[in-house]
Amino acid sequence: MDIEQFNQLPPAEARAAIESCVAIPAWQQQLVAARPFLSVQQALDYADGLSRQWQQTELAQAFSAHPRIGERASGQRAHQQASRSEQAVVLTADSQVRQAIAEGNQAYEARFGRIFLIRAKGRTPQEILEQLRRRLHNDDREELGETLAQLREITLLRLQEVLS
Repeated sequence: MDIEQFNQLPPAEARAAIESCVAIPAWQQQLVAARPFLSVQQALDYADGLSRQWQQTELAQAFSAHPRIGERASGQRAHQQASRSEQAVVLTADSQVRQAIAEGNQAYEARFGRIFLIRAKGRTPQEILEQLRRRLHNDDREELGETLAQLREITLLRLQEVLS
């Protein structure tokens, strides 16, 4: 859909249209309420501004839609389907890389108490593994910042796809 179509949708339909972007209801509501947008870029800029307010609570909400990297996403909700598509590249990796990612996921969860979140789209399995290993050395504050930044990237990429 284009930006004009998005602007003209009834609120419930507009929210359903962007549900795949991120599983944070307040973000969805605020973005829909801010319409009309003059351009896709204006919508992206506004969405980015909203996403920069996210903290632990929003991250926890968003995690409901994100499987572990390298695992098949389950569920039929729009954001779960988007994750499944974006992470498909990891399933093409050789068994050693997939095993290393699985082990890295376990180490990450033990270290930070949540799943490893990364924008998989546009990255190779090896790049994902390298980022996972690097981020295991972050302190809690640094990693929260990186995780939120990755969530913003994922969200804005999905929004751009919806509005294109």
